[in-house]
Amino acid sequence: MHQFNEQIDRIRTKLIVAKEKDKELKAFGASYHKYIFHKPLEEKTLLDFETRYKISLPACYKAFLLHLGNGGQSHAGAAAGPFYGIYPLGGCVDELTTEPATYLSEPVTIYPGMTADHWQELINDAEKDERTNEEYEAAIGNIYAGILPIGSQGCSYLHGLVLNGEHAGKVVNVDTDRQQPKFAFEDNFLDWYERWLDEIISGELLTDDPSWFGYTMGGTVTVLLDKYHTTTDQLTKYECIRAILAIRRLDPEIGVLLEKEYLHADAAYKREWLQVLTKFNYPVAKPHLLTYSATDLLAVVQFVWWYAKNKSGDWLEVIASNLPRITDDETFRFCTYLLVEAKMDYGPLIAPATNHENEKIRVTAFYTLGKLENKEDYLDTFINGLNDPVNYVIHAALQALSGVKDKKMLPAYKKILERFPTEQDYILSNLEHRLTEMGFTIRDLKNWND
Repeated sequence: MHQFNEQIDRIRTKLIVAKEKDKELKAFGASYHKYIFHKPLEEKTLLDFETRYKISLPACYKAFLLHLGNGGQSHAGAAAGPFYGIYPLGGCVDELTTEPATYLSEPVTIYPGMTADHWQELINDAEKDERTNEEYEAAIGNIYAGILPIGSQGCSYLHGLVLNGEHAGKVVNVDTDRQQPKFAFEDNFLDWYERWLDEIISGELLTDDPSWFGYTMGGTVTVLLDKYHTTTDQLTKYECIRAILAIRRLDPEIGVLLEKEYLHADAAYKREWLQVLTKFNYPVAKPHLLTYSATDLLAVVQFVWWYAKNKSGDWLEVIASNLPRITDDETFRFCTYLLVEAKMDYGPLIAPATNHENEKIRVTAFYTLGKLENKEDYLDTFINGLNDPVNYVIHAALQALSGVKDKKMLPAYKKILERFPTEQDYILSNLEHRLTEMGFTIRDLKNWND
């Protein structure tokens, strides 16, 4: 462990600087751990833990426990660290498996670069209907074998430590609801922990929102660009771009540099670079977004919505010209987000989509019409929707009619009552809401004559 002495000293110093930098405890989880450590672990306690579970803890993690501290006052007694901190040794050891004494010492089965298909195969195998509870727990234990839980990220997410194999000492982000694990990019626990301190000190992590620290590469834009240009591995290139995208703020002059990256990028990376450019310099990105909309309209409307929704009005012409040809419900949905944000009467653009062959588009169209202040101008469109063959479209049309008290709707409402003598898909409950707004009841409607 002597090889970590210098790094431990750096971390000890950076902890003091980080605590001073984050006096207001803005970093996610800091209000829980408060940068507090309890005293370091006795070596005998550490050895007893290793003996009990028949494991050998990675030297980097041992150095942390023996020379910095073991636990603190955060969730589950965790010490200062990413998210809600670092558990004391053995804390929440059963978060990934009900039998840690069996599976912590087993060979690790997950690894960096594991494909989504392979992960899904593991989960599908574990969740076979014919498995007994014992067989299921054993299958889950094998999936997470050799992974020690070391801290909570909130909800079902945690960080774990790889105990054996080629990647021993690396940190892995795990979701107990079975999303695919994501390995941190640092070589070992101490490098990961020191990066966290560096990003506290730089201000990058000083936000109340979850930062998803450790899910992307660390480093400055310059470092990440250098790695992007020197690697020949496609996945590494994508990860470099994702890491730049994850940075919260960049100097405006970087926008020129990012535009060059977009212009000179291979086709495989164009979309990712355009997303980065839109986030950090929308004015520079705008002409490129216009051009790219002919290739991938969904990407363009998503980027504008995520990073420049206050510029939604810039895209009315593009949306108007494309809307009649859109067949993908997600593309249509993001277009409607921009139309609503633009605060204009988009009814003439959206109303035709209530007859679209894609029922999901019809649902979104009615939902969007329902947001208009002048939606009573489209009562005939809503009446048509109440006769739709798909229940969920009717449901959407009924909800969109909230606040409309025009008695012109009563004949259409009575047809619904005749079509649905019993409740289906919350149609009658929504009909009752609309009638209540008009001072009517279901009984009144049954007795009502045109």
